Amino acid sequence: MNIKAVVLAAGKGTRMMSETNQMPKVLRQACSKPLLHYVLKALDFIPAADTVLVGGYKRELVFEAFPDYPHAVQDPQLGTGHAVMCAREQLEGFDGTVLVCYGDMPLLKKEVYQGLLRFHAENGAACTMLSGTCEEYLPYGRVLRDENGDFLRIVEDRDCTPEQKAIRELNVGIYAFDCKSLLASLDEIKDNNAQHEYYLTDVPAILRSHGQRVAVYTAELNEQILGVNTPEQLALTERYLTRN
Repeated sequence: MNIKAVVLAAGKGTRMMSETNQMPKVLRQACSKPLLHYVLKALDFIPAADTVLVGGYKRELVFEAFPDYPHAVQDPQLGTGHAVMCAREQLEGFDGTVLVCYGDMPLLKKEVYQGLLRFHAENGAACTMLSGTCEEYLPYGRVLRDENGDFLRIVEDRDCTPEQKAIRELNVGIYAFDCKSLLASLDEIKDNNAQHEYYLTDVPAILRSHGQRVAVYTAELNEQILGVNTPEQLALTERYLTRN
């Protein structure tokens, strides 16, 4: 399978800032290694030369820490869809699968990424998204399905109705895309949402509106789904990493 990865690593991590630590979120350390280290280790089945880091806040520190990886700059940061737009130059002309994932999710296992990519290849979809369940409440987008159980669209947590907030199937934010379909869809994303940002979560619905197939790879992920946004989540992540 012909694969490239785009790792979103532009976040500031405002809730983790202190007077003594102003590091970008993906360089925060868990068990003495940056969060991004664990993500790239799980992606080591994809060559570094085919793994694009999208940096924003203090990006020079991120790029210096991981010099073997090509990079793209997201400045300003206008959402996940905008982040992938910033990597367009590295994706133009590529005929294969693009894996989009986050640099602050250190607990997700290699087998999950590989399972997603394998499922994507087997189903011939334009997009396959990873969804999962977690025991604790997380402010993630919800996967909406139609009466046949097929994918309908994703609603971001902040835009959910009370009924939608009760849905247990969460969008992890990790996708496998046909590259050409992804690039064409990026041009159609709008910022008509509460944050006035360009959400990558809009792409599956755009693809579906053009008659392209969108698949969902569902896994019981529990702690693997955790992103690190607060000191408490960092401490929790360290506890899980120590167990593993």
